[in-house]
Amino acid sequence: MNSRQYTTAGTRVIKHTMLAAGVLATALFGCGAAAQQWPTKPVSLVVPFAAGGTTDVLARALGDKLSVSLGQPVIVENKPGAGSTLGADIVARAKPDGYTLLMGAVHHTIASSVYKNLSYDFQKSFEPVTTVALVPNVLVINATNTNASTAGELVALAKKAKPSMSFGSNGYGTLQHLIGAQFAAQNGIELLHVPYKGSGPLTTDLLGGQVSMSFDTVTPVLPHIKSGKLRALAVTTAKRSSALPDTPTLNEAGLKDFDLGTWFGVLAPAGTPKDVLEKLNEEMVKVIHSPDFRDRMSKIGAEAVGNSREEMVKQIDEDTKRFAKIIKAANITVN
Repeated sequence: MNSRQYTTAGTRVIKHTMLAAGVLATALFGCGAAAQQWPTKPVSLVVPFAAGGTTDVLARALGDKLSVSLGQPVIVENKPGAGSTLGADIVARAKPDGYTLLMGAVHHTIASSVYKNLSYDFQKSFEPVTTVALVPNVLVINATNTNASTAGELVALAKKAKPSMSFGSNGYGTLQHLIGAQFAAQNGIELLHVPYKGSGPLTTDLLGGQVSMSFDTVTPVLPHIKSGKLRALAVTTAKRSSALPDTPTLNEAGLKDFDLGTWFGVLAPAGTPKDVLEKLNEEMVKVIHSPDFRDRMSKIGAEAVGNSREEMVKQIDEDTKRFAKIIKAANITVN
C-alpha cells in the first residue's frame, strides 16, 4: 500500500469511528432527554384492591398532590383480585417508562411465599420508588352482634363457638390473613378465614354481620369505630395507634411478641429509567413530607414516611425473609 492509499484508508477508518461515536452520543442524549421530559402524559397508579380500602385511600391522596407536582393527571386504577397479585402482575408486564406504577404494600412480600405460581418476582420485577405510609392493623368486631369488650373475652367466645367464628381479610396471602392465622394459633382457637377483594367489601360485610371480626388496617374501620358500629379490641403493632390511643396492643392483651403492621409504597416496572425513578422519588417525597399530606395521613390513622429508594429495597428484602418463616410455620399456601 502506498502513502496515498494508506492516508485514504486511514481517513475512512476515522470517518467510520466518528460516525459510530456520533450515533452513540445521539442515542445517549435521546435517552437522557426523554427522561428529562417525563411526564408528557397522564400517569396510571394501579391499586391492587377494590375501592374504599387503605391502599385506595392512600393512592388517591398521593395522586391528588402528585398531579399538581408533575403537571400531569395521576389516574388511580383499581385492579383487585388474587390477594393483590393481579394488579401487581399488570404493572410487572407494563412498559417500563414511568407511566404505569403500582401502589404496593407489605402484602406483596407475603404473597411471594404464599403463591407458588406467581408470574412475577416481586424483588426482581419491580423498582421501588418510596414508602408512602405505615398503618397499624386493628382487631375489630361488630359492636351489636358480638358481646366482647376485650381480646380475651373474644377468645373465650371463639373457644365455645359452634360453628367456628370467622374473620375477614382482603385476600389470601395478605397481612390480614396472616395476622388472623397467627392470632388463632397463639390463642389455640379455630377461626374460619373469609377472603375479600379489598377492605371496602370486607368492612361492608363486617358491619352487616356476615363475618365475626377482621384485622384490617385502621383507616377503613376508624369512622365506624367512632360511630360505635364497630368495636376496636386491640391493635396488632407493638405500640398503640395515635388514632386509637385507648385501644391496647395485643401484647398488652397477653400475646407475646405480636408486632404486625402494614406499610404501603409505590413501585415501577423493572427497567424503568433511573432518571425517571429518581424524579418520581423526589416528587413523591416532597408530597409525603408536606404538612398537608402528613395532616391528612394523621386523620386516617396513618404515619407518613417518604423514604429513599434504597431504604425501601432493604425493607422489602427484610419483610420477604421474615414472612417466609411465618408462612412456612403456619403452612399457608395457594397454588
